[in-house]
Amino acid sequence: MIADSFDLSLSSPTNPGPTRFSDTTGESNSVIDLMFLHHGSDELDNHSILPDCRLSSDHAPLIIDIPIVEEIIQSSKFAILPNSEQETNFIKDVILSFSKLDTSHIESIDNLETIVNQLRVIVDQMWVKIAKKSRYSKHSKQWWSESCKSTLLAYRSERSHESWKSFKLAVKNAKQSFFNDKIQEIVNKSQGPWELMNWVKKRKLPAIEAIKYNDWPCLTPESLWNALYNTFNTALYRQVDAKILNELDQKPSQNWGSFSRFEFLSAISNCADLSLPGPDRLTWRHWKNIIKNDACLSNVINIADACINLGHWPNHFKISTTIIIPKLNKSSYNNLKAFCPIVLLNTPGKLIEKVIAKRLQFSVVSNNFIHPS
Repeated sequence: MIADSFDLSLSSPTNPGPTRFSDTTGESNSVIDLMFLHHGSDELDNHSILPDCRLSSDHAPLIIDIPIVEEIIQSSKFAILPNSEQETNFIKDVILSFSKLDTSHIESIDNLETIVNQLRVIVDQMWVKIAKKSRYSKHSKQWWSESCKSTLLAYRSERSHESWKSFKLAVKNAKQSFFNDKIQEIVNKSQGPWELMNWVKKRKLPAIEAIKYNDWPCLTPESLWNALYNTFNTALYRQVDAKILNELDQKPSQNWGSFSRFEFLSAISNCADLSLPGPDRLTWRHWKNIIKNDACLSNVINIADACINLGHWPNHFKISTTIIIPKLNKSSYNNLKAFCPIVLLNTPGKLIEKVIAKRLQFSVVSNNFIHPS
């Protein structure tokens, strides 16, 4: 049934009776109007028939009381504006504290976890210290800057022509800087200026279209989570046949040397400044400034060397935020295959991964380790 596919069940009226009243003499009244409600709901479990409110109609209206829970909409958040004085102070404070960490003697897994957690605490403390609470609404502008805010406050205080001119100039400069960065970002992407066109922008999802899993709609956060987990995590328990490694020719083992400064500086130079950060809120732009400090770069290298020597990957590097985004140009978005999960890991772990991957790639290619298949 259609009702079953939407997890609906037939509702029983609180005052049973006919819903259609015949105008023909001798013809009895009947029940032809039905209501289906969410199955198993304690709040939406029955309806009422109002035969006295049908007026000139031959059908009685059916009513139901829908409880509406007050929803708290978060209209503000703590943030550090890019390229602001706040961000500069945030990076300086992180560098100052991180450079003082002693990472020269990481000899155990517990010691490694402690050092990495100290880095996490440093970032969290500096974020709480520097971040400001900002209110956002439909009138919020992405290009709005601290200069715009300060000059606007000055104009509201002075109400002079000069302060108004200063405010308009600040707005003009903020817009110009913001859109120049946007243009540069689009130029650097593979799609180029075509990304500005409507046909490649994110598709707005229909409000009435529910995501289905195994032909059943996901109507609760729990059912949606189970659907996402079972769809995008299918490889978790997949068995891997390691016997294929026996077919490879044995190669002489090689020592894994310590990481160099050049490897890290080279790896991070190719990272996009506008990439979204992980749960630690540190972007690549932050790290490019952090590792300019020799002590901070040495600490990152010591942590990376310890990960290899101890054969352990710290838990902080495994924490991530997953964003589900719709794929482009899909005819329907009621199937989870029309979406793509994007995993945002903490950036220090991603930086070390990049360096390891680049070294492995060089070693594999230079020694002809690539399997013919």
